[in-house]
Amino acid sequence: MAKDLMRYDLMAQDALRGVVRQALLKAAAPEGLPGPHHFYITFRTTAPGVDIDPTLLEKYPEEMTIVLEHQFWDLNVTDTGFEVTLKFSGVPKYLKMPYSAISRFHDPSVGFHLQFEHEGTEDETGFPGDDPKPKKGKGDATGSGSGDTGDGAQVVSLDSFRKK
Repeated sequence: MAKDLMRYDLMAQDALRGVVRQALLKAAAPEGLPGPHHFYITFRTTAPGVDIDPTLLEKYPEEMTIVLEHQFWDLNVTDTGFEVTLKFSGVPKYLKMPYSAISRFHDPSVGFHLQFEHEGTEDETGFPGDDPKPKKGKGDATGSGSGDTGDGAQVVSLDSFRKK
């Protein structure tokens, strides 16, 4: 079989990131999330274009999962990524990420799940004008812990959702 010079695998993942964008656009609408829908979004914290508070980066040096359900503010969805404010231990924190940083997207209310592969050769563009962040040292691999942040927001591990 010939080598896939078209990179259909990357095109398919890019199209599926469009599904994430559409879901976030619905969440950002004045009506907010419909019914019981809510999202677990896992992203690579050191991916190019990601902007998170240094204390979160220290705690989650590789991956972090956020939950968009009841308490999120200033959700701004663009063609290349999104921005949102969430509370961690009662303190608001701003997050910004390109869709290319997302590893997993899950809406448990309907059992919908997407997982994205990341390759070193993948063209990862963040927000226009952003410089890639340098890679940090490795720590706990998954932004783990099903930790309640004290105000209803949670950072959770998606290990229970992974196929074994």
